[in-house]
Amino acid sequence: MTPQQLTAPPAAPDRKPRDDEIDIHGLTHPGKVRTDNQDHFLVCALRRQTVVQLTSLPEPDQVMGESERVGLLMMVADGVGGGAKGAEASRTALEGVTRYLSRSMSCYYAAGSADDKEIFQELQEGALQCHGELVRRGEEEPDYRGMATTLTLYLGAWPRAYLLQVGDSRCYLLRGDQLTQITRDQTMAQELIDLGVLTRAAASGTRYEHTLSSSIGGRQTAPAVTRIDLDWETVVLLCSDGLTAHVPDERIRERLRSMTSARQVCEDLVGDALEGGGSDNITVVVRRAVAREG
Repeated sequence: MTPQQLTAPPAAPDRKPRDDEIDIHGLTHPGKVRTDNQDHFLVCALRRQTVVQLTSLPEPDQVMGESERVGLLMMVADGVGGGAKGAEASRTALEGVTRYLSRSMSCYYAAGSADDKEIFQELQEGALQCHGELVRRGEEEPDYRGMATTLTLYLGAWPRAYLLQVGDSRCYLLRGDQLTQITRDQTMAQELIDLGVLTRAAASGTRYEHTLSSSIGGRQTAPAVTRIDLDWETVVLLCSDGLTAHVPDERIRERLRSMTSARQVCEDLVGDALEGGGSDNITVVVRRAVAREG
């Protein structure tokens, strides 16, 4: 698919946030109806390291210095297939994509160049490899036939970030007072809305609303990649549909605007989803930059 790109914020960032200036938290909850949790999330700092293999120096650690953070990886996956199959699918996808990107360090360095082609390809290939792995496992092990998962991935490489989307877990950005849904739901309802067959109001509450048109491990996968430009004011939210089924965008915007910490807003949003019904597993990951002295 052709990658999408969002326009840069008006003011260019002056420097990359330090590790202690990244406020980030994630939370997952089974909800009030289901006993199992098929959601998983993962947050990783990606680092460029110097590893001393051989030396005659008595204290080699002194020459290495601190490892440089070259990226931030955040992912949410919402398993499909019921019980163990859904949980296994979401876990396998997160672990598989992380391993793939860890082996493909060149894509992190490419993120700092003007040409995004390589990183688009790496992200899509990682998703496609995970898709193939889940399909093969379902063919080889009947107990896991039908396993699938959504995958929403954020790869931050300051001053840019890249979003990989498969399924209907979402990514939102808050800039100032404006909340924007960056990802497009890959559901049958959204496909019919885009074609003009159904209005959004008519699609709401139908079986199409929760029927995925694209997933990792399902009948079809169509990884979509979007690039965004970051500034210090950008707040990022990843979530499964257990949040958005019960918490409207306006409430999400209010929570993010008034947040005091990433942990606090994750807890508040999960609480809102539970109060709204908690009919599904709920997963929320929030990241922001907070300038500190020193």
